Amino acid sequence: MKKTSSLKLYLAIILIRTIYAGLQILGKAALDGGMNTAVFVFYRQALASVIMSPVAFFVEWKSAPPLGFKVGFKIFILALLGTTMSMNFHMRALSYTTPTLASAIINSIPAMTFILSVILRVESLKPRKLSGIAKIIGVVLSLAGVVVIALYIGPFIKSLNPHYVFGDKNHERNGGQANQNKKFWLIGTSLMTITNITWALWLVLQGAVLKEYPAKLMFTALQCIFSTVQSFFVALAMERDFSKWKLSSGMSFISVAYCGVIVTGVSFYLQSWCIEKRGPVFLSMFTPLTLLITMACSFLFLGDVINLGSILGGALMVTGLYSVLWGKSKEVKESTIPVAAPTESPCFDETQMVNRQKE
Repeated sequence: MKKTSSLKLYLAIILIRTIYAGLQILGKAALDGGMNTAVFVFYRQALASVIMSPVAFFVEWKSAPPLGFKVGFKIFILALLGTTMSMNFHMRALSYTTPTLASAIINSIPAMTFILSVILRVESLKPRKLSGIAKIIGVVLSLAGVVVIALYIGPFIKSLNPHYVFGDKNHERNGGQANQNKKFWLIGTSLMTITNITWALWLVLQGAVLKEYPAKLMFTALQCIFSTVQSFFVALAMERDFSKWKLSSGMSFISVAYCGVIVTGVSFYLQSWCIEKRGPVFLSMFTPLTLLITMACSFLFLGDVINLGSILGGALMVTGLYSVLWGKSKEVKESTIPVAAPTESPCFDETQMVNRQKE
């Protein structure tokens, strides 16, 4: 039973990372077509709300707990952090950089999630133990990777594919010029770092809110509705010419539909389920999968250029990522080792051992 549950968990995580790789590719394609980043986020959330709300109401309207003002406000804040702020910063950063760069910097999310988890006392840190040292080294390597990506571009590796399935003929030329502009590159990296901080905070905080409001479909739908309202006002502030709100191309419509239904709807629900099962840090440990998938797809289909700085920085972050994962794994093993108790009675059971571990 446990093996089946673990298999479902890993399959869900792989699906989540694949979905986010698609977000990088299709999102970049829509922006290359001239779509405003804030308008893109609004359409995405509006569509997600239209799709998720009736599904959540039909499935969970009887079992969902009553929504009080306090819990509703917490979900509103989560929507602001995890979607409205995170996605607006993300899409703006993506317009300055490339899908590969965005996916590379996402690997800093586990380090940021861990730091915030320690600050908020969701995770523990024992610096005198090997597991704690591994976690600290992992965080340092992840942050070093971000610095390398931001400050070092290096030579470019051009795509072998001259046909741009999701872009136009000028994509590589325009992308190459933008990438070589250190100012744009630094702005994009900075915005992506802010994105990761808000996203990490969303991952950490939603675990506590889910305990108060465990109806995951309704939880996801409410975030979609709140973020739609928030995103509308952001888009209105960024672009007041409604003629530019039109979905001018088929790629724009496909990108909005994919991000609204698959990314916001499906992946948010799966992430809530995974966090409930194993916690935010465990979920964030698998973010390198997005980098690998995105790098391959953008290299082959977008005609994207990959720079040496992104590769080196990504490698540092991936190494740091698994250093934290190894430390956490070792910590879990240490906490599950039963304490020798020769004086215990024969009726010493599993419940007693769990209580002892908590002490």
